Amino acid sequence: MLTTKYVPGTPNWVDLGAPDVDAAVRFYSGLFGWQFQSAGPDAGGYGMFTLGGKTVAAVGPLAEPGAASSWTIYFETADANATADAVRQAGGTVKAEPLDVFTAGRMAQFTDAAGALFAVWQPGETVGLDAVTDPGTLCWTELHTTDPAAAKSFYQAVFGWATQDMPMGDFSYTVIRPAGGGDDSSQGGIVPLSPEMAAAGMSARWLPYFEVADCDAVVANATEHGGTVTAPAQDVPGVGRFASLTDPSGAAFNVITSAAP
Repeated sequence: MLTTKYVPGTPNWVDLGAPDVDAAVRFYSGLFGWQFQSAGPDAGGYGMFTLGGKTVAAVGPLAEPGAASSWTIYFETADANATADAVRQAGGTVKAEPLDVFTAGRMAQFTDAAGALFAVWQPGETVGLDAVTDPGTLCWTELHTTDPAAAKSFYQAVFGWATQDMPMGDFSYTVIRPAGGGDDSSQGGIVPLSPEMAAAGMSARWLPYFEVADCDAVVANATEHGGTVTAPAQDVPGVGRFASLTDPSGAAFNVITSAAP
């Protein structure tokens, strides 16, 4: 499970690139009870989503004209420059070179060998999200990819992740853990893109899961306020009840009501 005791390779930040930040704030505030706090006049419209006074996500305007709205997952690194070198050596692409974000930390943005976008955060004054796993916060990360075997090799080279394949019917779900982590440190998964998904134009991508108290209620709320259900709520024994959604601007994310431990 995710915790805020961040170690290299674990998710420590998530943000949304939105064509209309105000509209995004209205949607997610209504969905999760989040509040928006601007990062200040020099932050270009970027700001934090908070819940109970704790930072749980962030949002900002799209950096590139014509870019698609999407969530980006950041992984902890002790050295963003070294991670950039590792990405290149593993066959990925550096989309945004490492740069300092004031005194908060240092970030860089990449795509893996299959084109899935992700980022890293090297902590400064901001270590990472203040809360995870609780209702209304990030609780899991998932890579949908055309080549799970290649993805495992890539991320093991970049982050040193440990992985475990778990058969699930006609495919295997790969569980991700940070280097040296035990069974309780799982942080995400890798799943193959189905032929139907590929035919529908879906490409390799990372998706965040947000924990919710009532999956069905959140799905109903999302559709009422302009979101779209891309996979209806369904139960996974021993895991929980989850659904896949897009917000009104098309950014994809999942919600889950996790099974009791």
